[in-house]
Amino acid sequence: MTIAEVVPSLLSGLDVPGADNTLGLPPARRVVLLLVDGLGHELLRAHASHAPFLSGLSDRHISAGFPSSTATSLASIGTGLRSGEHGIVGYTFAVGDEVLNSLTWTRAGDHQHDLRKALVPEVVQPHPTLFERAAAAGVAVSAVAPMPHRSSGLTRAVLRGSWFRGTAGFGDLALGAVAAVRQDRSFCYAYHADLDTIGHIYGPGSEEWLLQLEFVDSLAARIASRLPSGSLLAVTADHGMVTAGERIDFDTEPLLWQGVRVIAGEPRVRYLHVQSDEVLSVWREFLGDRADVLTRAEAVDAGWFGPVSPLAIDRIGDVVVAMKDAHVLVRSQAEPGLSGLTGFHGSRTSAELAIPLLVHSVASA
Repeated sequence: MTIAEVVPSLLSGLDVPGADNTLGLPPARRVVLLLVDGLGHELLRAHASHAPFLSGLSDRHISAGFPSSTATSLASIGTGLRSGEHGIVGYTFAVGDEVLNSLTWTRAGDHQHDLRKALVPEVVQPHPTLFERAAAAGVAVSAVAPMPHRSSGLTRAVLRGSWFRGTAGFGDLALGAVAAVRQDRSFCYAYHADLDTIGHIYGPGSEEWLLQLEFVDSLAARIASRLPSGSLLAVTADHGMVTAGERIDFDTEPLLWQGVRVIAGEPRVRYLHVQSDEVLSVWREFLGDRADVLTRAEAVDAGWFGPVSPLAIDRIGDVVVAMKDAHVLVRSQAEPGLSGLTGFHGSRTSAELAIPLLVHSVASA
């Protein structure tokens, strides 16, 4: 079971045509889905004492899908499709001659170069969203997320179809989510980003991360306590996280450059667009047991991306590099900020893929 099945399962209780409850979630006419960025199942289980409310709910988990990256998982939340179908195949990926940063919708490495006109979000991800389908079926659909997300390329690409309410912090996120489900047949997607940010900077499980987890637990509890009767609160995440181990630097390893035309992705998973078939063997020998290095065809046949559409196939790259254990493949010169982080995600370890699926039902009056 993957993150792509969460929203269809929730919408089935709201009588949205074609929405199947494959996850067997309790039906409800008022639903809040709280997505906590970076809240991996293994991290939550390991630090349960810091999150008594969340840990007191069912200990169930699903898969974030591959790559275990925010934009990819949010696209699966919004479309009900896996990465090989919706085509948002990672943090950065090639679309034609551009390498798109899918979080900022800018040119990779240049956050000032807005690509929303050159790479129209609704064209890059053309599938109808589940929010659009639900709204067409008469459901009041809302998204409660940070204010800058309102007209972002990613929101347009994968979360379009909802009424957007911008937030500045915990307080208006909680109250906005509750207000969004006051009426019958209402669905609210609420997003919290800061646990992931703290994990990237200080590391998952750090003192700073644990305190942020306590705040997140309080946020979820306060939303639950304010929901009207007959409501359902579902809590999930987009990925887990690992603390960086060995850092392998592409920018200082000339051997890795040979035959590589474009390198995309992020430190835990890289896409190589190549000019030479020798790249595969060179990378396999160099990385050894530190990574799975597959051709695109091998990764697709292994089911890493789920079903793969013509839309997505070229975005994956000729060679896929998925780092093992806690190794990261950084770019100290091209990506100095990203390369210096402590926590990472994107690859195929259980710490990154396993995400919680927690449910709290509010009894009917």
